[in-house]
Amino acid sequence: MELKRMIVGLGERSYPIWIGGGILSRLPEALQEVKFPRKVAIVTNPVVQALYGSSIAGSLNDAGYETHFIVLPDGEEHKTWSTLQTIFDALIAQGFDRHCGLIALGGGVTGDMAGFAAATFLRGIPYVQVPTTLLAQVDSSIGGKTAINHPQGKNLIGSFYQPCHVHIDVETLKSLDAREFSTGMAEVVKYGIIRDKEFFDWLLKHRQELQSRDSETLIRAVKKSCQIKADIVEVDEKEGGLRAILNFGHTFGHAVETLSGYNTFRHGEAVAVGMMVVASISHRMELCSADDVSAIRNLLQAFDLPVTPPLYPLDAYLDAMMRDKKVQKGTLRLVLNKGIGDCLVQEIADPAVLFAEALNDI
Repeated sequence: MELKRMIVGLGERSYPIWIGGGILSRLPEALQEVKFPRKVAIVTNPVVQALYGSSIAGSLNDAGYETHFIVLPDGEEHKTWSTLQTIFDALIAQGFDRHCGLIALGGGVTGDMAGFAAATFLRGIPYVQVPTTLLAQVDSSIGGKTAINHPQGKNLIGSFYQPCHVHIDVETLKSLDAREFSTGMAEVVKYGIIRDKEFFDWLLKHRQELQSRDSETLIRAVKKSCQIKADIVEVDEKEGGLRAILNFGHTFGHAVETLSGYNTFRHGEAVAVGMMVVASISHRMELCSADDVSAIRNLLQAFDLPVTPPLYPLDAYLDAMMRDKKVQKGTLRLVLNKGIGDCLVQEIADPAVLFAEALNDI
């Protein structure tokens, strides 16, 4: 199976992405290519360590790397200061210095935590992303966003800090349960809605191959998603403008996650609900047709994603959204779809009315 290579072009912070099937064993080769430090901490969770830890550590040790494991609890509710502190404690105890590096092995929570630790430990050490969930492979491992959550909002404390390399093996997706795979598909669908109608249509046509985890189809979907995100990040690394479109569905989705305590809805499920709410608003603002809204709903449901918001009070949703990072000078900025395949960012002067109407429509 051919290895696909890409570059996220950010000048001196540029880095390669490798995408393929069965390429975990080639991680040492990738690390050597980017001159990664020889002493590494592999940050992971118990489930991923049991699946891939020994094989990755073995191949790294055989190639002359010194490896240490830092095992974190799994789940969005653990993306906190206290969990971050356990990473720092382990790095200090194991004598890590600026000539060492971190490997994030796992999903988005692991990648965000390890990336934020790398950004801040000794004012910055190198790290590599080895994402093992679909959500992490197509979204959170690329672009350098690292963060932890706060009880008042998701990802409110963090840093932009780019990895040295992203190593994507789609074979790891075959170990995911159906719900975890579906949550990743929400981000894949998002790329089609905001940037590429042909890709959106392709996803519907190939939904059965994707759900059966066909490796070649997965590689195509992951590569396309990564390319769309990389193209946007190259233009706007720190979300000063264009990169904000990647938050389509996320403002409302993050509110769902916050109000549910981060342990009822998985990220992609909340984003799927958010995309439906925003699509309804876009239709009311005559930016897309009723058929477009139906097509979005049908594709999300084809991948077993929820499309109905939980019944929290409107005021609770509004309060959570007003703490969102996209709020500027007290005004909510929302990513709205223009049909399917395009979008825009627009300030919302009276979100209460718009969201009340949209929630009533769904």
